Amino acid sequence: MDLEKRPAPRPAEPTHRTPPRAPEGCLTAAIRIPVRIVVLVLVLPVRMVWDALVVAGRFLVDTVLRPVGRALLWVAEAVLVWPWVALWRHVVVPVGTGLARLGYWLLVLPLVRLHRYVLSPAGRALARAAAGVLTGLVWLYGWTLVPLGRGLAWLARGLWRGIAAVGLGVFAVLAWLVRYLVVVPAGWLYRWVLTPVGHALVWTAGGVLWLLRMIFSGLGLGLYWTLRVLFVLPALALWRWVLAPVGRALAVVGREVLDAVGHAWRIAGRVSLAVGRALATVFRLLVVEPTRWVYRTVLTPTGHAVRDVVWKPATAAARAVGRIARHALDTARVSLRQARAGVRQALLGRPAEPVPDARREPRAAETRTLGSSTTALTKE
Repeated sequence: MDLEKRPAPRPAEPTHRTPPRAPEGCLTAAIRIPVRIVVLVLVLPVRMVWDALVVAGRFLVDTVLRPVGRALLWVAEAVLVWPWVALWRHVVVPVGTGLARLGYWLLVLPLVRLHRYVLSPAGRALARAAAGVLTGLVWLYGWTLVPLGRGLAWLARGLWRGIAAVGLGVFAVLAWLVRYLVVVPAGWLYRWVLTPVGHALVWTAGGVLWLLRMIFSGLGLGLYWTLRVLFVLPALALWRWVLAPVGRALAVVGREVLDAVGHAWRIAGRVSLAVGRALATVFRLLVVEPTRWVYRTVLTPTGHAVRDVVWKPATAAARAVGRIARHALDTARVSLRQARAGVRQALLGRPAEPVPDARREPRAAETRTLGSSTTALTKE
């Protein structure tokens, strides 16, 4: 037995914590109440008009626009959709089916027959002729052109070897002349003339760039401090000491105005709801309840009396008259049928009765037994 007292369960902490609001000053509290009063006075008529328009709009949609829309939709279907459906179902589809069958019999079937009995045999004959021509060309290539080509290739190979030997000699001579007449003097000129001149030009350009960098750096630093003192610092002081405090004050006023509008809208909604319920109660007491009382105490007994005294006897009499008329029509129909049968028998005679077959087969209601001669072995 557990004699120790268990600790009480701690309530679960909410997962979503609202961030704490910053402390408000006396200026905010002084602005809030007058602003909310003024905004409530201004918003209340607007909210009541809005609620009235919403109720009227819902009533108009439910009673007028939705039935009218359904009727227009039905009319549009009857005018625009159903004729096209009927045209497609009863005109286009049969005509298309007929044209498809006509096209099959006039185009497809003749083309199939033409391909099967004309083009296919002609193609096979042309293929056989082309195979014979190709065989002849292969024989001509193998026994005439191949030996001729091999001889020409051997002759061209010998000529190419001679021309290549002469070309290599000429190339070696030209390479020696270019090396000692062009390459060696150009390398000496680059090493002892162009390289020192290029180093001097690079050093001179570096000094000029350093001088220009120092000049422009000094000018940029002076221009920076001039612009900072003349424009940046005054603009920063204006922002920090004038625009920021004014903006904070305007933000406080705007936030309070927005909060006041929200509170006033919700309060106006409750007021409008109360006014609407009061008007609905008045309408129910002045219109609905008297109408219901009149319906229950006057119209319903009157309707029951009319139903019991007038409608039910009239419907019973109408049913009796209908039964009598149907019975008379059935009797007249039977008499007419008998008269027509009598006239046919008097003119054409009685029809011959069918002769039953003398087969020893059991009828539908009988069953076969061992003693009955209904098999092929015991038939007489």
